[in-house]
Amino acid sequence: MKTSQCNPLTPQHGPGGGQRYVTPGPRVSRVVVERGIMFILIACSTVAVFTTVGIVVSLLLEAIRFFKSVPVSDFLFGLVWSPQTAIRPDQIGSSGSFGAVPLLAGTFLISAIAMSIATPVGLFSAIFLAEYATPRIRAIVKPALEILAGIPTVVYGFFAALVVAPLLRNTGEAVGFDISSESALAAGLVMGVMIIPFVSSLSDDVITAVPQNLREGSYGLGATKSETIRNIILPAALPGIVGSLLLGTSRAIGETMIVVMAAGLSARLTANPFESVTTITVQIVTLLTGDQEFDSPKTLSAFALGLLLFLVTLILNVIALQVVKKYRVKYD
Repeated sequence: MKTSQCNPLTPQHGPGGGQRYVTPGPRVSRVVVERGIMFILIACSTVAVFTTVGIVVSLLLEAIRFFKSVPVSDFLFGLVWSPQTAIRPDQIGSSGSFGAVPLLAGTFLISAIAMSIATPVGLFSAIFLAEYATPRIRAIVKPALEILAGIPTVVYGFFAALVVAPLLRNTGEAVGFDISSESALAAGLVMGVMIIPFVSSLSDDVITAVPQNLREGSYGLGATKSETIRNIILPAALPGIVGSLLLGTSRAIGETMIVVMAAGLSARLTANPFESVTTITVQIVTLLTGDQEFDSPKTLSAFALGLLLFLVTLILNVIALQVVKKYRVKYD
């Protein structure tokens, strides 16, 4: 059997187990395909980057317009938030107060309450599912936890306003505490329940992905299961766990509906979880709802709040990355 020297034949196994001869395609076509795929990947990455840059630039430009009317120091360090400004110059109360400290305090208070619930419950449930649960129990418990992530936030808000808040108020009255009908505690507790599946699901995947030889080596040295989890598995899975906690924190900071329905709209500078507070996202929605003029400080303050929220989230990301990087060096 003679073959052409220009198109060498390559033997390959056919469907029936025998061999068939095929002629390799030109190398130029493969190079074109690879370049086309590379172009598509670069284009997708560029869209993501340009979208982020566009959001930041739009917030920054409108925030600069706001800071021409309100000093930056008054916005960042002011202790009173009352953006109601008069339409006419002769109207009473023509100058509003734009201190963002009460909004930051309310945001951090509710987020801290939510993460104090979501972190231990989510992390411990992930450890149980990954290390202790049988396949049958895991097949039941894991989908049940993930169902919580699919519930709309407005449903959580109804639950917080109609069930949790009255329960807390009645319990407080029984033990002698004065708990408001709209409190940071009610919003934080329900928000923590909402964040549990985010922390649990991501942490479970990260813990399961830890190489099995690390576990076997620990057991071979005489360590118990709990010692292996504490000293080997959790340090190895720390970057993913920190990522899940950061995602949960960002979710708590950006939540709006639960806060509106359970914590109210009062911008108070307080650390008491029994009182009504508000957050940055709630005020952004309030300022941009309805027919608004985009040349007044009241409306432009929403963009300044958005920029402030972006910077807070960015700082949290940087801190989390530094913590993970430091621990990785120690672990390696």
